[in-house]
Amino acid sequence: MSVDPAQTPDSPGLTEADLAPEPVARTLPGLVPGTGPDGRPRPDAPLAAVTGVTGYVGGRLVPELLAAGYRVRALARSPQRLRGRPWVDDVEPVEADASDLDQIRAALQGVDVAYYLIHSLGSGRTFESLDRRTALTFAQAAREAGVRRIVYLGGLYPEGEELSPHLASRTEVGEILLASGVPTTVLRAAVILGSGSASFEMMRYLTERLPAMTVPRWVDNRIQPIAIRDVLRYLVGAAAMPREVSRGFDIGGPDVLTYRDMMQRYAAAAGLPRRIVVGVGVLTPRLSSLWVALVTPVPGGLARPLVESLVHEVVCDEHDIARWVPDPPEGLVGFDRAVRLARRRVHDAAVATRWSSAAARGGPSDPLPSDPDWAGGSLYVDERRVTVNASPAALWRVLEAVGGEHGWYSWRLAWRIRGLGDRLVGGPGLRRGRRDPWRLLVDDAVDFWRVEEVEPGRLLRLRAEMRVPGLAWLELRVEDAEDTETTAAGGGARGDAHDDPDRPGTPHRAPDDDRRRRPPAVFAQRALFHPRGLLGQLYWWSVAPFHGVVFGGMQRNIARAAERAEQARTDRRPT
Repeated sequence: MSVDPAQTPDSPGLTEADLAPEPVARTLPGLVPGTGPDGRPRPDAPLAAVTGVTGYVGGRLVPELLAAGYRVRALARSPQRLRGRPWVDDVEPVEADASDLDQIRAALQGVDVAYYLIHSLGSGRTFESLDRRTALTFAQAAREAGVRRIVYLGGLYPEGEELSPHLASRTEVGEILLASGVPTTVLRAAVILGSGSASFEMMRYLTERLPAMTVPRWVDNRIQPIAIRDVLRYLVGAAAMPREVSRGFDIGGPDVLTYRDMMQRYAAAAGLPRRIVVGVGVLTPRLSSLWVALVTPVPGGLARPLVESLVHEVVCDEHDIARWVPDPPEGLVGFDRAVRLARRRVHDAAVATRWSSAAARGGPSDPLPSDPDWAGGSLYVDERRVTVNASPAALWRVLEAVGGEHGWYSWRLAWRIRGLGDRLVGGPGLRRGRRDPWRLLVDDAVDFWRVEEVEPGRLLRLRAEMRVPGLAWLELRVEDAEDTETTAAGGGARGDAHDDPDRPGTPHRAPDDDRRRRPPAVFAQRALFHPRGLLGQLYWWSVAPFHGVVFGGMQRNIARAAERAEQARTDRRPT
């Protein structure tokens, strides 16, 4: 039986410094600019432009560059998606699509080092051509804008073999950037170990959920994984390479293991019995990826290229990077320590970024238009309101925690069937979960939804990323009830996200006094659907009969959960 690391925290050998690590710049003295007396980058510090800032690596690189003393320009197709990031006020957000020459050239003006952290993995069968076109555009823009260095994170690959489409595309992108005329550093990594990485999540779920498994023969291929901390360190250090250095570097951790070894060592770190792993020769990469998509949260579109890459042995042929970015004094992070760190982050709900952080280009939904009746198209709405005998703060806490391990508060079987059906047709399904079980940021994935808007204490709007013949949104809103209704309703205490009776310094009132003075909250819920063609119309009317059970039940159960939480909090107050 598998054990959830969130229920059995395991951190032997980890120090407080491990769990609250200093920036990687600490081990790069003389290579980074360093911050000013106020701990911020100096006004004349080198400017780093980072693409992929909403992704797994880019979202972690930005704070490391700031701590190293670089000014940062964060490039995104939709900069508003950066709201809520802890570093957003310290960077220059710029709207730019890396595939648009004019936009990206303008965004790279005055830039010293440009980080290319973009790929189209999981976007469909044409990801290779999309990657090629985007890399060519970025290379031309960087050259014309006078960028001094490009840094690219690619994939480690064996020489002389026919590569998987994923590795071949990563290799081609590196070659395009190296040929750009701009000094370029290409870092080639294999499996990246870190909380929230797709490779780590795939290994974690396979190991935890399957005490015995049949696997393809590639599980005995050698791999040299690397911890995300060391990847970030190399990325930061690469910015200071001399102009005459323009080449690729293999980067890896201190351990060379097989995938079988990694699963067994993960099991040991998690306190699980040794796994029974039987290799067979009949599982093709396609069949293996379908199995991975069934067992893990990683969808088939992303699992397949990852699995195909594991067919190759990926071990570093050189460690030349150490000439320009020396190893840290304590050495590179080994596999076992990387696993313990990642598991602890998962347990502490301290996962900064996740593989699902970035929304794929051309996703199945778009932002909700400001005018719902735009373009004269059909927009179907299921709208419900209910008065909740709980404070707005209590209701908001329940709303912000929906999805993931907390579920959707209604017909559970129907949600599971819908999630399974979505995975079968290539969608994310429900297993994507959440980055954080309690707090949401704009652009976070929540099962088969993505957060489009968060107004703390007031509004949560989710847009659909499941496969549907149209565009769909789910909007959850907290509203204040009218004071005149309060006395009749006998409602609970009123508050908002910043007026929480459980917060220190908030005066306590007797329960009866709360009910007299504070109105209950109103929970407003809207499901919106803009159909695409006849199929979209048929889809809406086929599911409409179930809305009373699904959305009505969801509303009632969320209201009850908020009322129970409010009552429990009231019972704890002194009278």
